[in-house]
Order: sequence, then C-alpha cells, then structure tokens
Amino acid sequence: MGYVTSLFARKMIAAVGDAVDGEALLRGAGIEPDGPWDPKAMMPAVTYYDMLERIAAEVDVTDLPVRTGASMRLDEYGALGLAFKAATTLGASLARVERYARLWTSVVEYELRPNSRGTLFILHRPGERRLGMRLSNEATLASAVSIARQVGPVPVTPLEVLIRHPAPNSVAAHEDWFGCPVRFGAELDAILFSRETLAQPNILGDAGISCYLVSHLDKDLSEIADEAPLVAETKDAIAQALSEGAPKMADIAQGLGLSARSFHRRLAEHGMSFQTLTEQTRRDLAEGLLRDDGHSLAEIAFLTGFAEQSSFTRAFKRWVGVTPANYRKGRDTR
Repeated sequence: MGYVTSLFARKMIAAVGDAVDGEALLRGAGIEPDGPWDPKAMMPAVTYYDMLERIAAEVDVTDLPVRTGASMRLDEYGALGLAFKAATTLGASLARVERYARLWTSVVEYELRPNSRGTLFILHRPGERRLGMRLSNEATLASAVSIARQVGPVPVTPLEVLIRHPAPNSVAAHEDWFGCPVRFGAELDAILFSRETLAQPNILGDAGISCYLVSHLDKDLSEIADEAPLVAETKDAIAQALSEGAPKMADIAQGLGLSARSFHRRLAEHGMSFQTLTEQTRRDLAEGLLRDDGHSLAEIAFLTGFAEQSSFTRAFKRWVGVTPANYRKGRDTR
C-alpha cells in the first residue's frame, strides 16, 4: 500500500474552505482535524484520492489543485524544506526533491532529465489515473513551482508545464499560476525549466548548512521502507483481534513483544499511529468482506469490531462516502 503525507490532505481541505465539511472529510481519512500538521504523519494514497473525489462531488475543483499548490510553504516540509532552502541553486534544490521525496510519499518519484530546451522536472506516479490522482498530480506540479519561487532572487517562471491527463473545461487558472503554456494530454507530468533558471543562486543558499541537513536526510531515508514489517505485523494483529471489539494498543504491543511506549515510538518513526492503523485495517477488512456475499452486514460489523451494525454503517459511510449496503449494491451492478 502506498502512502503520502497527511500534510497534502490538510492543505487541500484548507484551500477548498467552507464549501465542504472539512473536519468530517479529514476524520473520514483517519486524520484528526485539530492534530499537528506533521509532514511525517502518513496516510494511504488511496484514502487521499478518495477524499479528493468526495470534494469533487460537492464543488467545482477545476482550480483547487492550483490554489492548493500555491499555498504550499517550505517551512511545512520539515527538514527537507530547510534543505531545499539551503541548497546553493534552484537546480540543487530540485535535486533534493528528486532524492528525498520518499520522506513524504511512497507513490511518487521525481526525475531531473536534460532536455534540448533546458531540464524537465518529471513526476512519476504509477497506477490508475483516477480523478483523485489527477487532482493530486496537478497540485504537486503547482506546489513545485510555489516552493521554487520561495528561494529565488527573481520570480521563477517555467518554460512549459506538461500534464498527461485531458484538460479540464478551463485552463485559465493553471496558465495564470504557472505563467507559461500548460499542455494537457502530454506524454509526461513535468515542468520544463530553462538552464538559466536552474542555475540562479538561492537567496538563503549555504553549502555548509546544506551538507549538515543532507546528512540528516540520508539518515531518515535509510530508516524508511515501503511498508515497514512492524506496520504490516500490527495490521495483521489488529485484524485478528477485531472480532473481540476494537483492540487496545497495549494488548497489540504485548502480542508483538513490545512495551506500549516502545510500540508507539516505533510506529511514529514510520509516520503511523495505532489509531490510524486500526481505522485502515477496519476499512480494508470491511471492503473485502463486502465483496463476499456470504457475509451479512451484521456479521461484517462484528468481524470489524463494531458492537452494533448502526455504528459500523456510520463508520463505513465516513470512510467511503456510501453505506455498506449501497457499496455492495454498487459492486453488484458493475
């Protein structure tokens, strides 16, 4: 399962404003609305895409990715944001993203590729190009330009922006933000920068500080795995315990041979919390059981740790946007 930083979800909700029930959407995605904006706190990418698609069902999202990207600030990216600032040139800053983006997502890779007109900063994201992914890609490209503009002595304007999926009804907001042609239906998701733009010095560039920060990022990167064994083991243990009700963290920790304190710390090192993993496991298990007509809704509620079917129905609608019955019915008609 791929993950992205919950920071992206929070920024999307902030950008859309009062047009949606942002707190409900965040809770449905397993994010506590009043919690800290921690870039290390991860969420499943599919949950993020689901959330974006629920927003799109309520409001016009044509310019939402651009507004979200424009709102991104380097200070919100933690150590990677500091390393981006401290790099000596914009090209060196983007090279930091190319190398260390794994610290905030496991579903996207970046590439700097020389081009006859300059250098392409390419976003690689595999998978079905569903609406949620398309919106996320647009926001990611917009955020790349936003943070580039925060380090340069003069405004950064790309030569061209390439986006693989078809254009929305209007591209005016995109072209206004990027300040250059935006070509949808392209062969890549990428931003084309001139060589002169990438060579310009950063206003806060400092080689010494940059080396210090990079050493810390290298350490952080070495500690990350796509799905840490502890995370997978925890989800398995939660799934096995759910038929007895919602499990307690101390009980799961004991079953894994850890103290509750050590268990909490080790999950946090992977950007996870016990509450988030419990929600994810319940949702994944519920969706799998709903694909099997051999289980009644009452049985599924029991197997996912709910004392009452009504509580299960409310939780499932919060996770997915529809009731369990309608989810099953929708699958039957596909």
